[in-house]
Amino acid sequence: MTLQVVDIDILKLKVDAVVNAANVDLIEGGGICGQIFEKAGRDKLKKACQILSPIKPGEAVITDGFDLYQKNIIHAVGPIYNEIYKEACEKILSDAYKNSLNLAKENKIKSIAFPLISAGIYGFPEKDAFFVAKRTIDEFLKDNEMEVYLSTFGKDILSLIMG
Repeated sequence: MTLQVVDIDILKLKVDAVVNAANVDLIEGGGICGQIFEKAGRDKLKKACQILSPIKPGEAVITDGFDLYQKNIIHAVGPIYNEIYKEACEKILSDAYKNSLNLAKENKIKSIAFPLISAGIYGFPEKDAFFVAKRTIDEFLKDNEMEVYLSTFGKDILSLIMG
């Protein structure tokens, strides 16, 4: 299978799992995280996340999808971007994608949709975040069968790809 870059809200994709760009405490935040909590059912998702938190940047955990169409939510924490520690931030971001994909594989998930992790309030430059995600996902797909979507929802895909 291959990676498909899309400009669609991940919650509208018919996939087995969506990835939540989570925070270390796995509590409801803004952006896609807030939308996932709202649509999955705040109370149910909050209780599930309390059992699993905290997690470190680069790690990922899985919960039920509750009221979502998607049966699972993988919560992945990306780094808060700091230009001084660019390489370390890229490694942590790559780990967030790798750990999410490996968790999906372990749970026999056949299709998954990612947002651009850390490219929102965590300040990771969108183009850099896109290429870290693409490189990491492409590497995983060399040896694994999975339908993977990377959503650039609300961002200009051409400017991310072309620079």
